[in-house]
Amino acid sequence: MTRNAFRATSRRRSRTRGLSTVWAALAVAPLVLTACGTGVTSDPEASDASGEAVTVTNCGRDLSFDTAPSRVVGLMPSQTELLIRLGVGDSIVGQAQTEVSALPDDIAEQAAGIPVLSADAPPPREDLLAVAPDLVASPTEYEFTAEQGFASIEQLDENGARAYVATGGCADRRNTAEVTDVLTDIEDLGAILRVPDAAEELIQDTEERLAAVEAAISDSPPPAVAQVYVEGNSLSAIGAGIEADIIRTAGGDNVFDPDGPEFADFFAAQINPEEIVSRAPEAIVFGVSGPEHEERTREYLRSTFPEVPAVENELLIAVPGSDLYPGALGNIDAVETIAQELYPDAF
Repeated sequence: MTRNAFRATSRRRSRTRGLSTVWAALAVAPLVLTACGTGVTSDPEASDASGEAVTVTNCGRDLSFDTAPSRVVGLMPSQTELLIRLGVGDSIVGQAQTEVSALPDDIAEQAAGIPVLSADAPPPREDLLAVAPDLVASPTEYEFTAEQGFASIEQLDENGARAYVATGGCADRRNTAEVTDVLTDIEDLGAILRVPDAAEELIQDTEERLAAVEAAISDSPPPAVAQVYVEGNSLSAIGAGIEADIIRTAGGDNVFDPDGPEFADFFAAQINPEEIVSRAPEAIVFGVSGPEHEERTREYLRSTFPEVPAVENELLIAVPGSDLYPGALGNIDAVETIAQELYPDAF
């Protein structure tokens, strides 16, 4: 199977922008959020054909919908993409954080006419409420932090809107999130929006792509992988969360332990370069916000770790930062990209 055949059709992705802004936001999220539940259970009570309400459990909250939402907002391009791929683009009345990442080429035109509520941060409270949404889809709970000037979940409720947070972005799920959490999101949103057939098709495609990776690498010993984020001379290790599960699903053995004390409260931790040297990873995966950030990171890794096997063998794997967010179909892209680099002869 060739790399082009392996990647799903028309999912060409532009490099991301504004990642450092979002990274900073995620870094403070645990300090301002209260855990709301696991967010891993979906319990649709009835189909549209029955005319009954649909209820799903999300971040420990029961969300009920008597009818399909008709005014929907995606608070990150990844959520906007998911909504469009579910076939409800005509119901989207706002998109946010549009400069954080570009939408895939095959759906960018469909989003061209959707009002932009914000560029590189969640929209201010007033701007979100002004479009009168009845459903707001978000990658994490941070986007609803009132202290940051955003509309809180309670304020949305008061204005007739329900907030759906990506399962992997729920506060008490963030450090243990898995790639397959996006399947829960697809099923939940498919039920809420009364598009179960589109959801089932998207789930099947996602499962087939993950199964193809698993089959291709099943007989190969996992290489040691470090996942990092570099901003200037600041080096952070990724040890938990959806980011770490992407490495595991792609067949890598993360040199950082998700159960380590440094990842007890957050999926990333700032480290000294010696931590990388001592673990001698065979590959280094890093999230990037664009071509310039990628090149700067490569230069930093090469100059800082010249004798680490990953650098010696030039196995430095760049992944668009937006593909690492919870609830993103790009999670599957990231798994494929990393697996193809770790096991080039398997594809």
